[in-house]
Amino acid sequence: MSTLFLIIITTFVVSLISLIGIIFLSLKENLLNKIILILVSFSAGILIGSAFIHLIPEALEKSVEKNIPFSTLFLFLIFGFCVFFILEEFFSWHHHHTQKHPEIKSFSYLILISDGIHNFIDGIIIAGSFIISIPLGLTTTLAIIFHEIPQEIGDFGVLIHSGFKKSKALFLNFLSALFAIFGGILGFLLFEKIENLFIFLLPFAAGNFIYIAASDLIPEIKTENKINKKIIHFFVFISGILLMLLFKY
Repeated sequence: MSTLFLIIITTFVVSLISLIGIIFLSLKENLLNKIILILVSFSAGILIGSAFIHLIPEALEKSVEKNIPFSTLFLFLIFGFCVFFILEEFFSWHHHHTQKHPEIKSFSYLILISDGIHNFIDGIIIAGSFIISIPLGLTTTLAIIFHEIPQEIGDFGVLIHSGFKKSKALFLNFLSALFAIFGGILGFLLFEKIENLFIFLLPFAAGNFIYIAASDLIPEIKTENKINKKIIHFFVFISGILLMLLFKY
């Protein structure tokens, strides 16, 4: 099975996650929020584990082979962190995890555009990971999928509350998600021509993952006030990290 074929298949699977919103729409809001917070906790663990257990060590290992200073890699990690910070601050790129967003109505199309950019970047990250190795590509894809689930549920809810019909909201959300495939193909073409580029993509992606987990997901988990649920969310978070550790060996 060729690397390009794997990239197209996995980015398409990631795109299909955008359709998950229709499954959860019929659930009562309280139940939905409980499910989403558990998914958010697991997603945060997956992203942190993927960044620190897979992406950063792989980048450091490759940098030794290519005589690239470690400081350069960590600059790209900071750059990846800052890029997502800028996108969220100035392009209203929100990772919503509940359906209570009355202020969002006028920004529905902006959310679709910014999510398209987000998915395009995800595709490039997936492509670079698969070029390095299939196991790294699979773990990176898994990390992205678990992050996408709560995001896509929230985005679908936002579009519904913005006045879109269910069918149109589902179609537009899916259309935005398809940009991951274009990013994957472009990433494959770029990395085949520029050998060392993927080494810098790894810390860049790690910075993305750390920002999403630390800035968006973990603060969302901390909104829970009940101590028993806090404990559950923490252990779900740890289980996400442990899953990434299992994929390492």
